[in-house]
Amino acid sequence: MHIVFFGDQHLDSLGGAQVSMRLQREFLERAGHTVTVVAPKMHGSRTSDVADPSNIDLPSVPITVDREYSMSWPGRATDRFLDRAMTHRPPVDLVHVQADFWGAFIGHRYAARHGIPVVHTLHNRVDVGIAAVTPLHRPVLGVLNLWRRRALHGVAAPVGGSDGWAFLRGIASGASAVTAPSTHFARRIEEHGVFIPVDVVWNGIDDDVREATLAAAPTDRAPGRPRFVWLGRMSPEKRLLPFLEAFVASGVDAELEIIGGGAQRAAAEKTVAGHSNVRFAGKLSYQDTLARIASADALVQTSIGFETQGMTPFEAATLGTPSVISDPDIASELGGGLWAVPGAAGTEAQRKAGLVETLRRAASDIAAGTAPTPMREVSEAFRQSSRTAAMIEVYERVLAG
Repeated sequence: MHIVFFGDQHLDSLGGAQVSMRLQREFLERAGHTVTVVAPKMHGSRTSDVADPSNIDLPSVPITVDREYSMSWPGRATDRFLDRAMTHRPPVDLVHVQADFWGAFIGHRYAARHGIPVVHTLHNRVDVGIAAVTPLHRPVLGVLNLWRRRALHGVAAPVGGSDGWAFLRGIASGASAVTAPSTHFARRIEEHGVFIPVDVVWNGIDDDVREATLAAAPTDRAPGRPRFVWLGRMSPEKRLLPFLEAFVASGVDAELEIIGGGAQRAAAEKTVAGHSNVRFAGKLSYQDTLARIASADALVQTSIGFETQGMTPFEAATLGTPSVISDPDIASELGGGLWAVPGAAGTEAQRKAGLVETLRRAASDIAAGTAPTPMREVSEAFRQSSRTAAMIEVYERVLAG
């Protein structure tokens, strides 16, 4: 098969969806398939000088101060550019949209023009994500729905509404199948009438990197001073600042490493100024990040209601590292090998109090050598090879009609 991925962001940019798409492409190619990735061209210092022939980089404009992320406008000019670029690629069997905004519009427009079936993976709780970054989320969602209706006019079934679920219903309406990276997100998609039924296909971890990381990691976790690791984008929905405040308030005798970058880094550093046991590692490679997770005593995941899977706790479980989990849906999906933070449904003060309590408990368990052990079933099911096999089944079903 020749599958064309559509993303909102270039695969070389930071983000869980980008990591997942890179792995999916690699393992699909190992299985003998061809994958073309269509996404906005990157800008800034991390832009590669060497063009990847399996990528089509669309004309774009940077949309963040650090120029990490960019946007391509869905319209006729982009359509023409894409169609010209695709003439140099093999005939397309299937479009796999893994985008929630402009990438979704561009992908569905391309599929409709050429009569190609679409599988759409929904990665984003649009309503929660936008509410986390702006108090004007309702008018913003209204504008997004207007944009969606205009961009997909004549392409997908007309869908009314102005909230986040209406937006997802609209971008999924042209798909032959919809997948979600977790059971809890799939359940919400179905409950809100976005698409029924939804296939659950977890994002995975590179089989080879997993084995190499485990081989290099310590064979045992000797009791002692706990080592926590937090990683992700430093933005409000990830709740890094409340976590750091809770870490300081907990007074635990533990090391903490923060991996990643984002707009809140300066505020994060200010929050823990003077605490020598907290280290900011910056942006690390995929392999280095997994190595840090494997060598930690616990991973901390603090977002609530935003993650559609929450890859990092699953990566940690696969590497034998337990997690401190704030989101009850993610805790339920993992099934075990974690410390669940109470108070998710309460006020922010109650959530922080729950974090303080849980960090103290986790640190005590680690120091005593009684930390929980992640479930073996999660570790095996999270391998990318098994995830790619599951997705190929979806592709074949769609192509068979």
